Amino acid sequence: MMSQLDHTLTGLADPTRRAILAQLADGDARVTDLAARFPISLNSVSKHIRMLERAGLVRRTVQGREHLLSLDLEPLEEAAEWIDEQRRLWKHRLRALDALLREEDRADRKPKRGRR
Repeated sequence: MMSQLDHTLTGLADPTRRAILAQLADGDARVTDLAARFPISLNSVSKHIRMLERAGLVRRTVQGREHLLSLDLEPLEEAAEWIDEQRRLWKHRLRALDALLREEDRADRKPKRGRR
């Protein structure tokens, strides 16, 4: 079972889907207007939109025959928090590794007391 983060990252993994999100960042758009901006079929754009909906990144409102899409930033914020957490964790681990390696370098440079 995929987590929300998995769905979000899958949604962001494709350049066409990221371009759709960029368009929606400028404001809500009808599916047909959005699809017209891409050099692929309406069916292909619809598949990308469904992936984004599954990820929770896009909301669809149906008004008669019109399908209006809007951006939902909440999953992006959750992903950004996870990324920040991972960055802090790895920064801490890399600092500890750096300190250990520097200490080893200092120990290697100390004159060794040899046997006579």
